[in-house]
Order: sequence, then C-alpha cells, then structure tokens
Amino acid sequence: MSEIYNMFSINKKKILVTGAANGNGKAIAQALGAAGSELCLIDVDYRNLMIIADEIEKETGTPVKRFSVDLSNSNELENFLEQHYDFDVVINNAGITLGNHLFEYSDEDWDMTHKVNLYAPYKIIQKISEKMVLNKSGSIINITSLAAELGFPGNPAYVAFKGALKQLTKAVACDLSGSGVRVNSVGPGYIKTNMTKNSWNDESLRSERTNRTTLKRWGKPNDLVGIIIFLSSDASSYITGQEFYVDGGWLAKGL
Repeated sequence: MSEIYNMFSINKKKILVTGAANGNGKAIAQALGAAGSELCLIDVDYRNLMIIADEIEKETGTPVKRFSVDLSNSNELENFLEQHYDFDVVINNAGITLGNHLFEYSDEDWDMTHKVNLYAPYKIIQKISEKMVLNKSGSIINITSLAAELGFPGNPAYVAFKGALKQLTKAVACDLSGSGVRVNSVGPGYIKTNMTKNSWNDESLRSERTNRTTLKRWGKPNDLVGIIIFLSSDASSYITGQEFYVDGGWLAKGL
C-alpha cells in the first residue's frame, strides 16, 4: 500500500504555478502546498498573492516563494526565468479573457491575450524544460479550456490561443520525448471564478451552461485539484501529450 501511496506523492516537489493569486490558480496552489510541495507562485496581483502565500506557509510550515510578474511584459518574464528555472513541475495556469464581437475586436486585446495565454507559457516551457531535461524528469501542465475544443462567440482571441496552447502541448511533448519530461493539458469547463462571474450572475446564462453538462452543475476551482496532483506525481509517468477535460461531461453530452 505504501508503494501505491508514494506514486501519488508530490511531497518536496518544486512546483511553479502561474496566476496563483485568484480562482483556479489559488485553489491549485493551496492544494499543492497542503500536499507537501515546495511552491513558487507568480501573479501580477501581488497583494492577493502575498495573502495566499502567507496562508499556505502558516498552514504547512513550508516557505512559499512568491513573485510579482506581469506575463504580458516579456522583459519581466525573462528576468524571472533567468533567476528561477529549476522546477519539478510547472503549471501554466495564468490566463486572461477580453471579450468582444469579431467586428469590434481590437488589435490591442488580441495582442494582450496572445502574450499572456500563449507566448508566456511557450517561453516558460522553453526555458524550464532545459533544466528538466538535464534532470531527466519533469511534468509540465498547461491549463487550456473547453474553448480549445469548441467555438464560443464573442471572444476570438481567447478561443484561438487556448486552442493553440492545446497544440503547443502536443508539439513540445514530442520535442521532449525520451527526456523524462512529460507535457499535458487540463481543460476546465465552466468553473465559478471571477473570470466567469458575468455568466454566473446572469440567471439565463447560468442555467444554460449548467444544462450543457451531464453532472448538472458548474465546476468549483477545487474540482481541478485531483487531476493536477495526478499529473504532477509519478502515478502519471507514462502519460504525455494528452488532454484532460474537467468539464462536468460537457464535451461528452449529445442530446
């Protein structure tokens, strides 16, 4: 039994979580901290990040590194990566959504979404995987979305770059094959967070999205924890280049 338990252990693993100050990232960071990992958390919302990191330290007794990094600023990202690149697990969770109809979509919003949702994960993977290859071990987890599989109206950049992140996962899984480094993606469905609050607060949209699932409910950030721990652990050592959707059965549902 102890051997099976150890397969799922992430105790002492060095884990980077981006976008850790709120929503899904916050829940992921708290769970990983409780499971004994050594965390490095980054977010542009440094005030909330400090609160979360301090809470995890108090509960676990383990120091939590935390850094203010604006992922839309390539210089800030590169400066961070020059100093911090030795991790066992990377979770590219940070993302933004800037909605508008195609005809009104601005180049500025397109570029901003690209920088945060695709370019930043790409640069993080590129830099950190070099050290992982030397260590012959590592797990990279990219957080995508239902929008990586399905078209959604009023947000062309978000849909485009989440789809691209799904394909980037497969591409780098191939490039890193045989090195001991695994790359997978996790696609949340509709999770109740600040990012989805407009849909949640609209009773009609909330009901519509609920009925799209087979489980008849929205997700909670903690619903992502199980798959993240699994992919971070040695229990998933033969899994790479795969997509895991935590969507309450949305993609599987027909009538």
